[in-house]
Amino acid sequence: MNRLRLVLPSLKYKDELLDYKREFIESGDSMDGTAGLRNANTFEEWYSAFCDNLKEETVGEGLVPATTYMAITTDDERLVGMIDIRHRLNNYLLNFGGHIGYSVRKSERNKGYATEILALALIECKKMNINHVLITCDKENVASAKIMIKNGAKLENEIPEGEGITQRYWITLD
Repeated sequence: MNRLRLVLPSLKYKDELLDYKREFIESGDSMDGTAGLRNANTFEEWYSAFCDNLKEETVGEGLVPATTYMAITTDDERLVGMIDIRHRLNNYLLNFGGHIGYSVRKSERNKGYATEILALALIECKKMNINHVLITCDKENVASAKIMIKNGAKLENEIPEGEGITQRYWITLD
């Protein structure tokens, strides 16, 4: 039984999304997979950008179309994480970003949610005909690598990026 479900953002979840943002800002953590939520001044500004990101015709310059989901608990509708599925890759994403970015709020970490969120996102990838999924992480982010491997990822290579190293993992969906 899934503890989570992926839900598209809507006004219904405005307070949850703003609280998610607040928790990340207070903890100083990176907000991956949130379609730029950290930098949005208002929910309405962010939601408009989220909608624009869904289609090739309206996505921002330099970006690729993407669908951002909220990971909501099935029992009490809590927002525990977010995940972004990029519909295609550009040169930067091919090397450093991949098809998927995700995050789990600090108060909900170490509960297995990230593994479940990624598994649910892979189902969505299959629906989008993204059958060869690239996911990346910093080499130091051992927890993220473990999550990807649990979901069938295979390490292809490592690429230097600034002072760090990006690991590139592929998941082939049946």
